[in-house]
Amino acid sequence: MKKLLAANYTARHFHWSVQGKVGTVTLHRPERKNPLTFDSYGELRDFFIDLKYATDVKVVVITGAGGNFCSGGDVHEIIGPLVQMQESGDMQGLLDFTRMTGDAVKAMRHCPQPIVAAVDGICAGAGAILAMASDLRVGTPRAKTAFLFTRVGLAGADMGACNILPRIIGSGRAAELLYTGRVMTADEGERWGFFNRLVDPEQVLQEAQTWAAELADGPTFAHGMTKACLHQEWSMGIDEAIDNEAQAQAICMQTRDYGRAYRAFVAKQKPVFEGN
Repeated sequence: MKKLLAANYTARHFHWSVQGKVGTVTLHRPERKNPLTFDSYGELRDFFIDLKYATDVKVVVITGAGGNFCSGGDVHEIIGPLVQMQESGDMQGLLDFTRMTGDAVKAMRHCPQPIVAAVDGICAGAGAILAMASDLRVGTPRAKTAFLFTRVGLAGADMGACNILPRIIGSGRAAELLYTGRVMTADEGERWGFFNRLVDPEQVLQEAQTWAAELADGPTFAHGMTKACLHQEWSMGIDEAIDNEAQAQAICMQTRDYGRAYRAFVAKQKPVFEGN
């Protein structure tokens, strides 16, 4: 499956492009602020699962078209049918949907490539979750992020939000956003650590792609190991985490990139990593 997701991959429910070692996912329904549907959830899940086979793609950027990131689940194509399931007593159908959405987040967290979200404008509901599930986030001053599930009568506990969000911005701030569903402003997002940086709207995608390209030129096998450890160690004690990282480093020390870095240092040159 090598390069299946690079030049040869055609997405049905979002745009996919590759430049060098960086792939960009663009949610592309700008007239509706890029909402998600049953089909786009499913394709995103399958796409991120398959990314582990795309050895030519080292980092992924996710963004939205038309000045907005993602407005969440489509009111007519998702929420309406879910209400019909509720009214008909189709608990299995509801559970199948919520598990599918959660599986999309699992796939993002388990794919080896770092994911950089370029967030402008509306970033709400499931859109906020996609940004949250990314590894790094570049925002704009007009980004408006809202985990608005309680505003439609649902729990703030959706797609891993009660687990992941507190680890990014802290438990008290996460509780405030998840209980109230209010908008987190861009300034709050940067101050609280949700956004790694803020840039002008016309620069946000380029900034994310430039950052992604810098990561893609690094020791990408080691980046994948870092991502795995960040994910795995959330539920570990300190001693277990230290042992886990000892094994991770010993594995990375067997890569050719480790030797390349040493020889470049001795030669007073910048190392050229190849990801192996």
